[in-house]
Amino acid sequence: MNASVALETATLGGGCFWCTEAVFQQVAGVHSVVSGYAGGRTANPSYEEVCTGRTGHAEVIQLTFDPKVISLAELLEIFFHTHDPTTLNRQGNDVGTQYRSVIFYHSDEQRRIAEEVKQRLNDSGEFDGAIVTEIVPFTSFYPAEQYHQNYFVDNPSQGYCRAIIGPKVAKFRQRFAQKLNRSDEGVS
Repeated sequence: MNASVALETATLGGGCFWCTEAVFQQVAGVHSVVSGYAGGRTANPSYEEVCTGRTGHAEVIQLTFDPKVISLAELLEIFFHTHDPTTLNRQGNDVGTQYRSVIFYHSDEQRRIAEEVKQRLNDSGEFDGAIVTEIVPFTSFYPAEQYHQNYFVDNPSQGYCRAIIGPKVAKFRQRFAQKLNRSDEGVS
């Protein structure tokens, strides 16, 4: 990678991090995607602790991206269209605050962009209800256990991957074909 490239970081929660990771690993301009936890009270939580809903964390991805290739607004457009941002603390059968729709902003500029994109999409009427996605300041990120990383790529035949993630990725690839990473190098 060119050392002069100034990468930015975004932290997004859109339900199960396996699904969100699988989508953003395919986006041009995204350099890395790490599944993890953010927004909670417990330091270094385990997956089992987060699943209880008592730590306050959301399952999230933290990604680094090149804003010269893809803007934060474009990433958020993908984010809002690849999960249901109108359901509170739920994505499909995944229920609880750990599955909430949330954007953890890293700067005032990220907050402003997130609020503008959310408002524009709310005003567009393209969703069946109001967008309930939280836009809150980033405080800390804890990477999930290694077996959660790169989950869809490493487990394509697993039932959840075939039934839930595969169709979500296919829908993303169809809607956002112009945003796909066309290189042979994968995102980690």
